[in-house]
Amino acid sequence: MIHPTERTGSERTLVGELSKAVGRTVTVCGWVQTSRLQSTMQFVLVRDHTGTVQLTHRRDGGELEAVLDGLSTETAVRVTGTVVANPVVKLGGLELLPESVEVVAPAAGPLPVDEQSGIEHRLDWRFLDIRRRPAAQLLFAVQTTFEAGMREYAYAQGATELHTPKLMGTASESGAEVFKLGYFGGEAYLAQSPQFYKQMAIASGIDRVFEIGPVFRAEPSFTSRHATEFTGVDVELAWTRDAEDVQAFEEAMIAHALGLVAERHGERIRAEFGVEVVVPSTPFPRITMAEAQELLRSHGWDPAGEKVDLDPEGERLLASLTAERTGHEFVFVTHYPAAIRPFYHARPEDRPDLTLSFDLLWKGLEVTTGAQREHRHEVLTAQAREKGMALEPLADYLHCFEYGCPPHGGFGMGLSRMLMVLLGLGSIREAVFLFRGPNRLTP
Repeated sequence: MIHPTERTGSERTLVGELSKAVGRTVTVCGWVQTSRLQSTMQFVLVRDHTGTVQLTHRRDGGELEAVLDGLSTETAVRVTGTVVANPVVKLGGLELLPESVEVVAPAAGPLPVDEQSGIEHRLDWRFLDIRRRPAAQLLFAVQTTFEAGMREYAYAQGATELHTPKLMGTASESGAEVFKLGYFGGEAYLAQSPQFYKQMAIASGIDRVFEIGPVFRAEPSFTSRHATEFTGVDVELAWTRDAEDVQAFEEAMIAHALGLVAERHGERIRAEFGVEVVVPSTPFPRITMAEAQELLRSHGWDPAGEKVDLDPEGERLLASLTAERTGHEFVFVTHYPAAIRPFYHARPEDRPDLTLSFDLLWKGLEVTTGAQREHRHEVLTAQAREKGMALEPLADYLHCFEYGCPPHGGFGMGLSRMLMVLLGLGSIREAVFLFRGPNRLTP
């Protein structure tokens, strides 16, 4: 019987830890990156998730020589050898003199992707694409830290993390852009937002709630910033006085999370992506929609005054003008017209044509939408009717406001959009593990 402490074989050493093991015999596990096989010497680069090491072996006609000669690119190997300092070697001034090389799993050749492969082809072979590119692997480390930073801040503010249903009996929110599926002889819908459920949590007496989970949008959009399934970061806060309380929470949460990313990954992000992680100061700049439109039109955007909402061009220009004036990468656009906002957004008492809502732009890309919610049952139902919505499908939601629901507000953030901007990526397809879009359900 083998007890847990009685491990057999050599313990694995990560490539990133080899500098502490000079002169020792270690075992490294990884994939063959490249081989350079000369008449007298064999050089093989082996890579794990922490770095790459060079195996150096002088030909001697033995079994090890034959194994090294037969290694194909991306073969999984377990190598035992001695770590040697060699300043000539570019990979950290270290090399590994192998004593044994075990082929754990050979790789077929030729590989289906290479450095010239386009994004769509790389997505077909995403596991190889990620494995072979350190930048792709770094993205998920950054994502983990960014999420940890947001959770850390939310927990410190007394927020409770919830997990809401993704299967719904009626279409959420407006009922548009939802996926319908069969459900035991009936129909169900995939949630396009946890909006109604997080408001239900507020009505349940849970003072502050948040969720990081999947969101589904049946948008037939093929842009670089849209996906049919993505990870949403949703927050709802009870007893907010107005949207300003929500904005203050969000900007502090983002600043905290970006500070953690800069601390843990700033140097590698600079090396792999050529991007400097800027930890923003708070408060973020704010501008009303009316002021934003006036400013943009004075700079040539929508000269005819026909657009009610900001388009991508307007968002980019506004971000550029904000950066010039304030030096800030973020800007809140507030007080959107009621005509283009959901029925549950609260409205100023003296301006029923506007909403107490906002979008957050980061470097010209909309990354969050938020608002103070309407918590009065009679006003909420009136606004739903105004939008032409039937009240019966909203019955469970509306019940939450019949028995003393406190004023509240919140926001929803697209995690992949945040990563896309943070790392300077050209497409949201690069910012997720496995992308889902109108023409992609595989792998």
